Amino acid sequence: MDFNSQMLLLSTLFLCFLSLQVQADTSTLQTYLIQLHPQGLTSSPFYSKRQWHLSFLEQTLSAEEDSSSRLLYSYSNAMEGFAAQLSETELEYLKKLPDVVAVRADRKYEIQTTYSPKFLGLSLGTQGVWFNSSMGEGAIVGVLDTGVWPESPSFSDSRMPPIPQKWRGACQEGQDFNSSNCNKKLIGAKFFIKGHHVASSQPSDVDQEYVSPRDSHGHGTHTSSTAAGASVAEASVFGNGAGVAQGMAPRAHIAVYKVCWFSGCYSSDIVAAMDAAIRDGVDILSLSLGGFPLPFFDDSIAIGSFRAMQHGISVNCAAGNNGPIQSSVANVAPWITTIGASTLDRRFPAIVRLRNGEFIYGESMYPGNKFKHATKELEVVYLTGGQMGGELCLKGSLPREQVEGKIVLCDRGVNGRSEKGQIVKESGGAAMILANTEINLEEDLVDVHVLPATLIGFAEANRLKAYMNTTSNPKARIQFGGTVIGRSRAPSVAQFSSRGPSLTNPSTLKPDVIAPGVNIIAAWPQNLGPTGLPEDSRRSNFTVMSGTSMACPHVSGIAALIHSAHPKWTAAAIKSAIMTTAEVTDHYGKPILDGSKPAGVFAMGAGHINPTKAIDPGLVYDIKPYEYVIHLCALGYTHSEIFIITHMNVSCHKVLQMNKGFSLNYPSMSVVFKHKTTSKAISRRLTNVGSPNSIYSVEVTAPKGVQVRVKPRRLVFKYVNQSLNYKVWFMSEKGKEGRKVSSSEGHLTWVHSENGKYKVRSPMVVTWKN
Repeated sequence: MDFNSQMLLLSTLFLCFLSLQVQADTSTLQTYLIQLHPQGLTSSPFYSKRQWHLSFLEQTLSAEEDSSSRLLYSYSNAMEGFAAQLSETELEYLKKLPDVVAVRADRKYEIQTTYSPKFLGLSLGTQGVWFNSSMGEGAIVGVLDTGVWPESPSFSDSRMPPIPQKWRGACQEGQDFNSSNCNKKLIGAKFFIKGHHVASSQPSDVDQEYVSPRDSHGHGTHTSSTAAGASVAEASVFGNGAGVAQGMAPRAHIAVYKVCWFSGCYSSDIVAAMDAAIRDGVDILSLSLGGFPLPFFDDSIAIGSFRAMQHGISVNCAAGNNGPIQSSVANVAPWITTIGASTLDRRFPAIVRLRNGEFIYGESMYPGNKFKHATKELEVVYLTGGQMGGELCLKGSLPREQVEGKIVLCDRGVNGRSEKGQIVKESGGAAMILANTEINLEEDLVDVHVLPATLIGFAEANRLKAYMNTTSNPKARIQFGGTVIGRSRAPSVAQFSSRGPSLTNPSTLKPDVIAPGVNIIAAWPQNLGPTGLPEDSRRSNFTVMSGTSMACPHVSGIAALIHSAHPKWTAAAIKSAIMTTAEVTDHYGKPILDGSKPAGVFAMGAGHINPTKAIDPGLVYDIKPYEYVIHLCALGYTHSEIFIITHMNVSCHKVLQMNKGFSLNYPSMSVVFKHKTTSKAISRRLTNVGSPNSIYSVEVTAPKGVQVRVKPRRLVFKYVNQSLNYKVWFMSEKGKEGRKVSSSEGHLTWVHSENGKYKVRSPMVVTWKN
């Protein structure tokens, strides 16, 4: 056989092999979601998104194959990209094409949000909270934060009701933002920069972000969509946490007030925004910002929110992220609902498998199971002993020759979690294990890292370090497990959630409630990667964040649902409904945990929010605005201090003379025994918002070391909106008065006679200070 004949035979055999290979591939095709860069440079030659999407398949498939037969969907709202059927070989090729941001396999999921509404019992149907509240229709939620990314699908006004006639707000134009960016969902947007502008030490700070309501950070986009974002199908973060993303009140309207900038949120801007929000006609105010505890007269948020409350506006604020330090809770004014953070039963496992066969549990939202190098076994290094901060993975602390191609162990602290990953990546590291320290303990906060990475708890970190110290060549791999739901106890109190008792007002138990605030997926701007790092070129319509900042808008959205169902209720009645129906047990029926121990009232307040019960609480503890003034007098605030807070000119001497034995009608009870006092009495007033002819009996679990007596023990409500009073006596047992500071807790519950149809629960805490 001559040379030409040999080549012809080889070519024929090769083509036959190729044909067989294509047939084999088509028999094993899988559906993949291909996410593209929304401002992709390769899109410009195409007249439509569909044509652009098809071009990726045309480059990947053989010339004989019809690319349109493989294309299932073309996306442009929930994400930028498309779904297509591909073989593994084709997938590997397509992943390397320009403008391909992420690839993830199609998965089967039940219809669920990502994920907190379902966790809280919110679902579609002909009954339940969303049905009874029309999903928040007619309510307006004002969000003070970093602004909004209006193009996010979470702010689509498809199927939204008309803008309420009472609305007096506007869509303020500015840099890359005009009036057309508002719609029936995002009905208002304003920015407040003057305080920031004059206080900023570096004028160039202003140049780094949009001087408009447009969000440069992502935080405001995330929180506002959590409160009242529209339903977005097929939402996920690169395939993780996939489901239907939606806010707590999907048919409520959103008004955004941008008050936070790169250098912070200034009180002059915050008060100006609250002033505008009251004038504009919002029903709910959501402030995922704050600091350390302040006296009310020195606290701009407390002052502004008092005026808001007078106008019937419910004000919800984050408790702060300074936990588990005692008395770190902020935003503690009694007319504010103060929200701590809790966990969900959703996990993103990313297990470290050591060479010796041991497993170390971690979590991550890096989509590592789509990348082969993420699971490759590599040497693990931990740079300690130097002066550069190598153990913390600070910038400039990781010599390339020591970390290149290796898994780098980094302790948490000083710089951000995602920033550590970026530094490892820039230094040549192949992957990162982020280790909790004694401060963070077993806290599981996930990030969408820029390289294969996982976060491990403090105990697991000690195990890993022990392995590395006793092994000459420690090696490991990270195995990513996607999204797992329902296999862990939840809710529990987040480690970082600020704790009570309140430094400035111990007579009011704070925080009020806890709500989901760990690993919350919500909307994200398209000018930022999901880590928020400037180096992160990936783009996603959603990302994950943790903090009481994320917990706060959950309660703001639920307040919107209650307001929609009961438009005449006061802010105090809405707060009472949320507090007295809160849960103190997790989804397994066991006590909510704070770490490894049952959570106390200073960690979770009245408990974990339950919207299903909150919309129909039976009874409420209502408070008239003037009663807060009497309360301030009772706390010892001076005439001038009370005027600063309330704009009311009062004589506390006369006020207290006319209201002897006054107790603020708060849904929780906090009693402080000072200077060897051994007994105290408080009064409360309950208003029937359930059914007429209702009978309630009291059940008490007394705090240890205290005898509790309630009179009357039975309340008979003949009609709706009737109010009845009761009194509670607390008597300290002997021996307690000698201690410096100690506390004990219990609870008081009014139970409806009709098989416990309603249970109106108030936590009680008694503190001895000597």
